[in-house]
Amino acid sequence: MVKDPIFSKIVINNLNRERWTLSKYACRSNAGKRQFPEREPIRDRENVRPIFFHDTDRIIHSLAYSRYIDKTQVFYLFENDHVTHRVLHVQFVSKIARTIGRFLRLNEDLIEAIALGHDLGHVPYGHDGEEVLKAICDSEKIGTFCHNAQSVRFLSEIENNGEGLNLSLQVLDGILCHNGELLDREYRPNYNKTWEQFEEEYGRCLLIKGEDKRIFPMTLEGCVVRVADVIAYVGRDIEDAIRVNLITREEVPSPIVEVLGGATNDKIINTLVLDLVQNSYDKETLFFSQKIFDALQGLIKFNYERIYFNPRIKTETAKIDNMFHAMFQKYCNDLGNKDESSKIYSYFLKTLGNRYRGKTDAKRIVVDFIAGMTDDFFNDEYQRTFVPQSYGYQLTN
Repeated sequence: MVKDPIFSKIVINNLNRERWTLSKYACRSNAGKRQFPEREPIRDRENVRPIFFHDTDRIIHSLAYSRYIDKTQVFYLFENDHVTHRVLHVQFVSKIARTIGRFLRLNEDLIEAIALGHDLGHVPYGHDGEEVLKAICDSEKIGTFCHNAQSVRFLSEIENNGEGLNLSLQVLDGILCHNGELLDREYRPNYNKTWEQFEEEYGRCLLIKGEDKRIFPMTLEGCVVRVADVIAYVGRDIEDAIRVNLITREEVPSPIVEVLGGATNDKIINTLVLDLVQNSYDKETLFFSQKIFDALQGLIKFNYERIYFNPRIKTETAKIDNMFHAMFQKYCNDLGNKDESSKIYSYFLKTLGNRYRGKTDAKRIVVDFIAGMTDDFFNDEYQRTFVPQSYGYQLTN
């Protein structure tokens, strides 16, 4: 950055704004740590964009972020333009998390970066697809799969031609530890985490099934995103399920509705956010009141029983399982045969340098490729590869 007095004043104003407005439990931007600070053309402390603000820019301009647009949230194979897709879910998480963060005087730049990057590792067909990839990794003895670690993998090992985006420790840690599938009454950060500890946790998440459920964010902002992920999906999934005629609103248990102030998404979000803020203000942990936590647990249990495990949306699961296995084997064969006409070369490996190729097992390369696909790309590739294609009408002489 040019040494300009206006820019220098902006940098100082940013520091003073955080010093005057943020809670003592917030993570200030000058605490941000990059693994490779020497790669930055402008040192973070001299940049008019603070480190976490800058990380958000890198995330939203990444290739992985652009693929959010056609990734499943919960409902796949439904022809309904108003059902939530992954891109909308991450916006909900970001908005809810920044609202909580503003009320608690936390670092909204850090919250936004974590929220917008947290689900980049989700695969075609959402959690059902993730379970298939996890089973494939297990059977092939190449570790395991979880979308948390895959999000970090895209951002730190695959983007930027395999060089990664050099994001801060706090952002990558929040993404790795977001785990919205787990609900806790209290969220306590694992403060003072180092790059070495993060790398160890990240490595274990790629190797050991369930390891992602045993780690916690290093910042209160990371904890905010973790709980906002739950708040963002629990009521919205009910709205979507009603929209596709899977349930009716009247089926939501009345004791839960009474505690949460209603059975609509807006009422659920409002009650959960206000309770969390009221109990967490000016504290070093986040927590719900016992009454609200019990109701939220009950609502999630209802969602699993009536929505996520509903047999009506599982009729195609076996076919999807077969598709993943067939595609995995096809790309493994393409790599083994060095078939450079394959999409795994032309759409994936051609943009990746020696850093990625040299340290990545061929089967993990295939997992990375499949995990990055949108639903439509995955379906099109399967159709093109395994379903006979028409030659079209042939004119006779």
